[in-house]
Amino acid sequence: MTRKIDVFAHVLLPDFYQQMLQIEPKLPALFPFIRHPHLSDLELRRSFWDGQTQQIISYVNINPEDYVSPETAAVLCRQANAELTRTVEENADIFAAGVAMIPMSHLEAAVKILQETAENPYLAGVQLFTRALGRSIADPGFHVIFEACARLGLPIWLHPIFDERKPDNNMVFSWEYELSQAMLQIVEAGLFQEFPQLKIIVHHAGAMAPFFAERIRHILPSKQTEDFRKFYVDTAILGNPKALELTIDYFGVDHVLFGTDAPLGIAPSGATAAILAAIDSLPLADSERQQVLAGNAERLIVKEQRDETRHPSFPSDCSSR
Repeated sequence: MTRKIDVFAHVLLPDFYQQMLQIEPKLPALFPFIRHPHLSDLELRRSFWDGQTQQIISYVNINPEDYVSPETAAVLCRQANAELTRTVEENADIFAAGVAMIPMSHLEAAVKILQETAENPYLAGVQLFTRALGRSIADPGFHVIFEACARLGLPIWLHPIFDERKPDNNMVFSWEYELSQAMLQIVEAGLFQEFPQLKIIVHHAGAMAPFFAERIRHILPSKQTEDFRKFYVDTAILGNPKALELTIDYFGVDHVLFGTDAPLGIAPSGATAAILAAIDSLPLADSERQQVLAGNAERLIVKEQRDETRHPSFPSDCSSR
């Protein structure tokens, strides 16, 4: 059986969701996609599971710092991470690991939570968003987070959010633009130069970057052009074999990881089957296909400090790079 690790699947776990609803009851109206029942109802989610694909789960983008004080945001993030840890531990067959949440309004607490994440065998890294508190994620004030992630060997999951300054945000194109812009800002800020061990997994196959490779090459300085290829990306573009082929051509087969955005994208439970069919149709050697489906995730995400307490979803002979 071919092993599959979906690196970008989402949840909205019930305890955290209820806490956030008490703070902001309008959340379902503000973000209609969070109404998807498979985000919170794990038994329902299991009923649609293919029985093979393990998911690395991260919260949908409801961020406590947008609604509460920095101190309360830190408490809520810790509680959310604890709930995520329990969920992965209790559902090890379907969930390979979780991705932690941090309070971007309380950077001291955020760094402490990153240290806790590095010591937690059930959490694989941290999710950041393209903007935080109205600022680019590459803002100098947030560099302490990138430094901590590089030092601790924690991969970053980069997910888009809308730029609220724009009047025409939409789910078709805006998030891809926001991802592309954040990638450019990270590169131009020199974060890969400052922190060579930095590992960033970009959602939606690296968004616009593969399609504008020659604009990147001809407009940016050579070091920044090289840094653009240091991102890791997932395959969450709802299938689309030609676009995935271009993605692999640009980033390299060792920087592309199977990811689906499950359970979102295609009703009723996500695009897993469509994306697997697209990957299967690509002109890849069997070894390259296995890299995309699981090998790259195992190599990138497994923590060196895990020993006999390692989460059982990862083989013991894998090591971080």
